Amino acid sequence: MGFLLMIARAFINTFGITQPGPKAERHVAYYIGALLALIVIGMIAALTIFLKMRG
Repeated sequence: MGFLLMIARAFINTFGITQPGPKAERHVAYYIGALLALIVIGMIAALTIFLKMRG
């Protein structure tokens, strides 16, 4: 959980988003982590489709 909180804090500070309260910080970390996971899954899916079409 510490790594996910670190990534969420970095994301929040980088884009100048208002800091969430201590209770909401965990929810925000899960939300940002889920979005990053979806991006990675989408990239893997796109690469897989590209490689299958290519050869």
